[in-house]
Amino acid sequence: MVHGLPLAALLALFAAGAVAIWVAGIALSNSTDVLARRFGLGQALGGVILLAIATNLPEIAITASAAAAGTIGVAVGNILGGIAIQTVVLVALDAFGMPEKVPLTYKAASLTLVIEGLLVVAVLIVSIMGTQMPASLIALRITPIAVLILLFWLLGVWLIGRANRGLPWHDRAGDAPGTQEKPKGHSQAARADDAHKKGVGTTRTVIVFVAAAVVTLVAGVVLERAGDAIADHIGMTGVLFGATVLAAATSLPELSTGLASTKAGDYQLAVSDIFGGNAFLPVLFLLATLVSGQAVLPQAQKTDIYLAGLAVLLTSVYLAGLIFRPRRRVLGMGVDSLAVLALYLIGTAGLFAIAWAGGQGG
Repeated sequence: MVHGLPLAALLALFAAGAVAIWVAGIALSNSTDVLARRFGLGQALGGVILLAIATNLPEIAITASAAAAGTIGVAVGNILGGIAIQTVVLVALDAFGMPEKVPLTYKAASLTLVIEGLLVVAVLIVSIMGTQMPASLIALRITPIAVLILLFWLLGVWLIGRANRGLPWHDRAGDAPGTQEKPKGHSQAARADDAHKKGVGTTRTVIVFVAAAVVTLVAGVVLERAGDAIADHIGMTGVLFGATVLAAATSLPELSTGLASTKAGDYQLAVSDIFGGNAFLPVLFLLATLVSGQAVLPQAQKTDIYLAGLAVLLTSVYLAGLIFRPRRRVLGMGVDSLAVLALYLIGTAGLFAIAWAGGQGG
C-alpha cells in the first residue's frame, strides 16, 4: 500500500514519522530516567540495559520491520549507518551545546567513557568478522556470531558498571582534572527530583513510558516502510537510504537529549548516551536474524562493511580526544569533532562511490 503512494505523500509520511520519533523519544528518555531512579536501577546493569533498549526503540522497530519484509539491506544499513551518524551527533553537541568555550571531550574526559568507546569498537569488529561467516551456519533462527555480539555487549556493560563503582586509579572515578564539577548523571537525578516535586507518580510515569514506546515503535515502522518506498522512487538503494536519511531521522532523540545534558553541564552523560546506544545497535543483528530466519551478517554488502569501518574510525577519533583532551576550538568545535565531521563527509562520499561502482558493475 505504501509503495503505491506518490512521492509527495511518502515524504509527508516520512516527516510525520520523524516528528513523532522526536517528540516521543524525548518523553521516553525522560520517563526512563525517572523510572530508573524510582526503581533504584541508576547506573546498574538493569538501568543501562533499560536505557539502551528505550533509546534505540526506533532502530528496533525499523530492524524488525525490515527483517519481516525481507529488506535485510535496510536493516543492516540502518544499524551500521546509525552508529556512524549517532557518533556525528557528538559534533553537534560540541558545536551547539557547550555553555563553556572548551571542547566537549575536554570537559567529559573520563576513563569510563574510554571503556564505553572501546566497547563500541569491539562489537563492531565482531560484526565485521561475522560478515565473513558462512550463511549456512544457523540453527533455531540463531547464528553463533549474533549471540557472540550479545555476550560481548553484556560483558562490556558489566565492565562499565564496575568502572562506575570505582577504578583502581588515583582518582577512583577515572575523571581527568578540570572536567565537569558534578558527577555523571546528575541531570538525570535532577529530572527525577523535579518529577517528584511536581507530584508525578510512578504509575503516570509508567503510562507515559509505555505510550511513548508504542508511538516510537509505530513511527519506526512508518519510517522504514515510507523510507523504502522513497528510496525506490528516487532510485536510491535501501542500504544507502538506511545508512543516511533513515539513520539521521532515528538519531533525532539522541540529539535532543544530548543537547539537554550538555546545557545542564552533564557532559559525560551526553557522550555516554551516544556510546551506549552505539554499542547496543549491533545486538539488533540477533533480532534481525530471529525475525527473518536468515543469517543476516553474511549477507552484508561492501557498503555495510565500509560503514562499520567508518564507525570504528569515528569512535577512535573521539577516544583519542578523551585521552589527549585538546583545548583548541576550530569553527566553534574541538579539533577532534572537526576531524570526525570531515571524516564523516569524506566517508559518506566514499559510500556513494562504492554504491555507484557496484551499480555500474551490475
